[in-house]
Amino acid sequence: MIRSVLIANRGEIACRVIRTARRLGVRTIAVYSEADAKALHVRMADTAVAIGPARPGESYLAGSRILAAARESGAEAIHPGYGFLSENAAFAQSVIEAGLVWVGPDPASITAMGLKDAAKRLMIAAGVPVTPGYMGEDQTPALLAEEAAKIGYPVLIKAVAGGGGKGMRLVSAAAEFAEALASCQREARNAFGNAHVLIEKYIASPRHIEVQVFGDALGSVVHLFERDCSLQRRHQKVIEEAPAPGMDATTRGRLCAAAVRAAAAVNYRGAGTIEFIADGSGPLDADRIWFMEMNTRLQVEHPVTEAITGIDLVEWQLRVASGEPLPLTQEQITSTGHAVEARLYAEDPAAGFLPSIGRLDHLRLPQTGRVDSGVEQGDAVSPYYDPMLAKLINHAETRDQAFAGLSAMAGAVECWPVRTNASFLAHALADDAVVAGHLDTGLVGRRGDDWAARPVPGHPLLQNIAQQFYGAADAGPAPHLAGWRLNAPPVPVELRLDDGETVHAVMLGGAGSGSITPTSRGILASESGATWLITPWRPAAAGAEDGAGAIIAPMPGLVTSVMVAIGDHVAKGQTLLTLEAMKMEQAIKSPVVGTVAELPVRAGQQVGAEAVLVRIEKDDAA
Repeated sequence: MIRSVLIANRGEIACRVIRTARRLGVRTIAVYSEADAKALHVRMADTAVAIGPARPGESYLAGSRILAAARESGAEAIHPGYGFLSENAAFAQSVIEAGLVWVGPDPASITAMGLKDAAKRLMIAAGVPVTPGYMGEDQTPALLAEEAAKIGYPVLIKAVAGGGGKGMRLVSAAAEFAEALASCQREARNAFGNAHVLIEKYIASPRHIEVQVFGDALGSVVHLFERDCSLQRRHQKVIEEAPAPGMDATTRGRLCAAAVRAAAAVNYRGAGTIEFIADGSGPLDADRIWFMEMNTRLQVEHPVTEAITGIDLVEWQLRVASGEPLPLTQEQITSTGHAVEARLYAEDPAAGFLPSIGRLDHLRLPQTGRVDSGVEQGDAVSPYYDPMLAKLINHAETRDQAFAGLSAMAGAVECWPVRTNASFLAHALADDAVVAGHLDTGLVGRRGDDWAARPVPGHPLLQNIAQQFYGAADAGPAPHLAGWRLNAPPVPVELRLDDGETVHAVMLGGAGSGSITPTSRGILASESGATWLITPWRPAAAGAEDGAGAIIAPMPGLVTSVMVAIGDHVAKGQTLLTLEAMKMEQAIKSPVVGTVAELPVRAGQQVGAEAVLVRIEKDDAA
């Protein structure tokens, strides 16, 4: 067994690897950027090495710095986690050439499956069905548009080096193609250093089903059953489950056999995932399920597979990397019960899922089920990295029980002032279509607005929340006398409950009641899933009216492109510029018809939260 491992990653996955390595007696080495100097994975590891500035390109994506950290710390192996350099064949090769153990597949396997177009050709040769599309070398926009028209709209534009929903755009009509292509290529170039794309037919009612595979250096390849990852928002998975609902034994057998053939075709070693797209317009049928791509790494959703099989996939990774055979044969791998996972993100669903950053002044995660987290109360959410705070996983005998338990876990999350999607998850898990297993990748888009709406409880609940905190305030006997007057009723106390969007005033008073000082703060979670902060009144910011016409940055980020110039006349909804933060690109659109009066930013510029990006003079006639 490997004696020491450096985890070339951060956050939740770094903590996940550390836990298994510690159980196996393997020494762990963390790496960290300047932004992560006090992060949980740094505190958990046996040793930690600084590798550079906050921006990933100068730290977690800088292979030379990670190799230097491995030499400095005496690491025997490098585990890449997922994301960052996990599917970078050149980095994997440099690890091996440095005399270290690479906890992952052979670089040749990564290369073979790393480009979606080449992988599809390889799968066709292996007898694995693939979706129709264009995978050519000619990347001129005119030809790509022509090929898209041949395939027939809607189509997907996908970065050949992409993954995790990055570098992917759904295009419904020819008029949308040029802008979507340019945006996709920019995001792909920034995220993967490769702007090459492919185009494939978009399945109208698609389900995303993937099979976990594992291989060893002796040539054995097994599957660990399938997962359904159809609940996605903008092609990023939100909720995953295993096994896939509605899949019969025959279809499962054919699908998993195809996945094993796919992995064997590239002599695969270690943990990997074969991703398929299924036509969800009717019952699942192996003849209507096609190969999409292979992820040559551990997946974010691997805990649901661990739950139904009882297998620690990170342990298997370390054992296979150490030269050991697979611990079990295919016949020995069984599936029990049902498991479901939800990704808890630092984002505000009620504000268009904008990332939420800052210090986690208050964080309470569920005490039931399994929670894989990379943060604790007091940690900070940075604008530089993925906004995932934790993964919530529940395993039960039946699907209904698994979903009900996970919904309760999501409802138990308390977080302030950073916002999360916990309430969104709770509503999604309780949705009739989700509970019934009527899934497709467009379901979140159709129903998500209902799940995302911020709950605003009525007056009785507000009163109850305020009274609970009011009665729980315990700062000695003096506060309970505040407002007391001889021969007169106590002075009423007004509490303000701030849900981040609206401040709700509640009047409390009467004999025996206490009081809250102007600086008191308290946090309570309501039954509806909203998190409330009890705080003094906050008047509107001075000069707020002066900002009319100004479009400000919703978060710190990098201006990746600017589509307008001063003096341009713009339409309502027109894209003005794009902003990249937390690994996602967001289009900043004009809220009005008007003229660009000021444009203080340029492409390539880093901006802070609430920085003015552009100022529009509204067209009065419009």
